[in-house]
Amino acid sequence: MKTPSIKSLITKQERTWNNPKKLLIARNMLERYTGSLAKDFQKNIILTNFEYYMHRFSKRFNAPLVQGSVMRVAHSKSLGVSIVDFKIGSPTAALVIEMLSSIKPDAVLMLGMCGGLHRDLKIGDFVLPIAAIRDEGTSIHFMPEQVPALPAFKIQKFLSQIIVEKNLKYQAGVIHTTDYRFWEFDDEFKTTLIREKVAAIEMECSSLFVTAFACKVPCGALLLVSDLPFKKIKTKSSAKKIFREFTDKHLEVGVQAMSEIEERGDKVRHFEW
Repeated sequence: MKTPSIKSLITKQERTWNNPKKLLIARNMLERYTGSLAKDFQKNIILTNFEYYMHRFSKRFNAPLVQGSVMRVAHSKSLGVSIVDFKIGSPTAALVIEMLSSIKPDAVLMLGMCGGLHRDLKIGDFVLPIAAIRDEGTSIHFMPEQVPALPAFKIQKFLSQIIVEKNLKYQAGVIHTTDYRFWEFDDEFKTTLIREKVAAIEMECSSLFVTAFACKVPCGALLLVSDLPFKKIKTKSSAKKIFREFTDKHLEVGVQAMSEIEERGDKVRHFEW
């Protein structure tokens, strides 16, 4: 039996960058799901799954909110930044990356929230992921399980620079991505998290990083610690407090990073495949 060539294996992956038909479908879906034309998207994109971030971005930068069949988006031409509320979870995280890959963004940044697990973390802290554990069922469709989920180094490096310039603090570390809700009541799962030595837990980053790698999209993330689930589970009232006290700073860092990365970010060279 003839061994398939590397070129033929890559071609069979059917990504938007090597399949014109899929590219057109992905772009069509992007416009339908967001209600915004592909040409209106800026080259640097912020992802979130919180309506509050959308309203704050829209009001502060005079960027009208556009509602599609599934997602909401706003564009700021002056900043060169678009923001997309893609909702929640790994499947939609992978989907939004595939759709965005059809317009070839320069950089994509996830501004999300996480549960702080490390003893040094407190509510309102920033976590800069250096890797994510792939405990979800989505990313396996894009890369084999042995492939690590890593953010784009250039984006993470520039984020750290912006945070330091603002005299803010952050913790860098490995996070755990899961599609398991109410895991706080599962002692066996909590023991696994402790053994992994992870800094935080959330629901999208590993899918974002792996899908972005497969689709050749530079993607990073900056997470805000919204709760400390080993100590107390987040409630409706505590969530309101987080938005009131910490999210504006989170959005400010993300917007500055995405609006200045091309001009000020290091010209990091990545291997191309």
